[in-house]
Amino acid sequence: MPVFYRELASWLITIIELVVALAVMALIFARQRAAKSSGLATAGLWFRNVARRKTSSVLLVGMSVIALRVAFIPLLGVPAPRWNDEFSYLLAADTFANGRITNPIHPMWKHFESFHIIQYPTYMSMYPPGQGLVLAAGQLLGHPWIGQLLITALMCSAFCWMLQAWLPPEWALLGGMLAVMRLGVLSYWMNGYWSASVVALGGALVLGAFGRIIKHARMRDAIILAIGLLLLANTRPYEGLIFSLPLAVALWDWWDGSRRKRFLLWPMVAAFLAILISGGLATGYYYYKVTGNPLRMTYQVNRDTYATAPYFVWQSPRAEPPYNHTVMRDFYRWELRHFQDTRTIRGALRNFLSKLIGLWKFYLGPALTIPLLAFSAVIRDRKMRLPLGILAIFMAGLAVETWTLPHYFAPATCLLYLIILQCLRHLRLWRRNGRITGLALARAVPIVCCTMIIIRLVAIGVHTQIEPAWPRGNLDRLQVTRELSQLDGQQLVIVRYSPTHDVDHEWVYNDADIDGAKVVWARDMGAQNEELLRYFGNREAWILNGDDPAAKAITYVPNVPKTRQAHAHR
Repeated sequence: MPVFYRELASWLITIIELVVALAVMALIFARQRAAKSSGLATAGLWFRNVARRKTSSVLLVGMSVIALRVAFIPLLGVPAPRWNDEFSYLLAADTFANGRITNPIHPMWKHFESFHIIQYPTYMSMYPPGQGLVLAAGQLLGHPWIGQLLITALMCSAFCWMLQAWLPPEWALLGGMLAVMRLGVLSYWMNGYWSASVVALGGALVLGAFGRIIKHARMRDAIILAIGLLLLANTRPYEGLIFSLPLAVALWDWWDGSRRKRFLLWPMVAAFLAILISGGLATGYYYYKVTGNPLRMTYQVNRDTYATAPYFVWQSPRAEPPYNHTVMRDFYRWELRHFQDTRTIRGALRNFLSKLIGLWKFYLGPALTIPLLAFSAVIRDRKMRLPLGILAIFMAGLAVETWTLPHYFAPATCLLYLIILQCLRHLRLWRRNGRITGLALARAVPIVCCTMIIIRLVAIGVHTQIEPAWPRGNLDRLQVTRELSQLDGQQLVIVRYSPTHDVDHEWVYNDADIDGAKVVWARDMGAQNEELLRYFGNREAWILNGDDPAAKAITYVPNVPKTRQAHAHR
């Protein structure tokens, strides 16, 4: 039974959502047969009146995200970092928030090596700077998560704004509110430090600006387009490029067809190029300061230093470099095994299916699968040819990546919402025996999304485990850090792991200014710990087993641990 439950656990929310969707659709169909009018029709009229005020609609969507998530803080808490990527983004945030582009190499860097971070030629996150800048803004406002809260609200507003360029106002507002319910409250985009929201924001700005440029050719839309492209280039450059290239071709085709009025468009082009070139130079300067080469990304430095498995399935593995720590060797060997598995037919199919299932569960689920019942009508819709073509090219670009997590799809999230909303528009016109049956299906979508939020919140409130516990993150590490921070003086924690260590449950991450940090985290290197203890002679040293369920830090004395402890209450 426990094994069965573990297998079922990752699907439990999806199963509940499917049951809710079926129940809601049945209820709406029953009400349609029982009465000619419904409160849903009145609500729809009110919704259309609100949507006609486009600017207010955009603001309403963003403020809804902030109001809802802040209201739920007593129940959901503020997340703590958990995954390797999150700690890497937070390192960039701490660096930027303290007014630095990067950090110098630390003399004891071998003791601090960790995942998704470069230690030389400088000490910095391996990721592009966009996500770190968002979290840095939050840190300056009081906490990095504030940046995540605000950028997610801005992303949902941008979805509404983007959809207004392609669809009638009421459908644009509906799309924005669906984004609030699916992404803006309970998703890991909001409740973590991945900062995928800024990537999706860039995609929404690009697609919304493109839709307006081909209609109105205004300078402000060209400026927004340039900003969106820079956001993609400085967050997820590969996926952003795959998303943007088809739009660039379509934009060139529009430009080529505007020969008679090109002279009127040159100021718009000049503004676009000025922003794009300035942003490109700034990005190059950033990489020059961090890696020593404006054309060499931190990601490349990290992969060349540690990784053997390549990013794309057609590439060949590299020779294994020497590792200073077993946990890092195990992590990159796991990557290599995964890559080698994808080179087989069976492994490639399994990997592709896993990608599709992961994307479907996160972005669609049963609720947003309902509109796809009208997908065949959207395929025949001339207005949707370009969005569908871009989506097909984007999915092909993801298919050749060795790994694909849901946030890799982030640049095209707005595109997916555009297609879903257009499916809903076709779906609501379905008729059977003279009755508009599609309307009930279309109405079920937002009701199911809203109901799922209520169910999840109630389950959290009554402590019913239908998903991982809230708040999210490595709360043990957070608690140990808080308790050690309350002690007099500075602290040094040396972390060791068991042979069965989970490489995704990492403790060794540090602030940008390691020497100035209240608590420093280092890896256990046996006899080499002595050089670290000498360097940090003014700090009290602790030893901690990161795989101990009790999660306790014990005063460090070589081979003789004492009883003084800082406990992490689970």
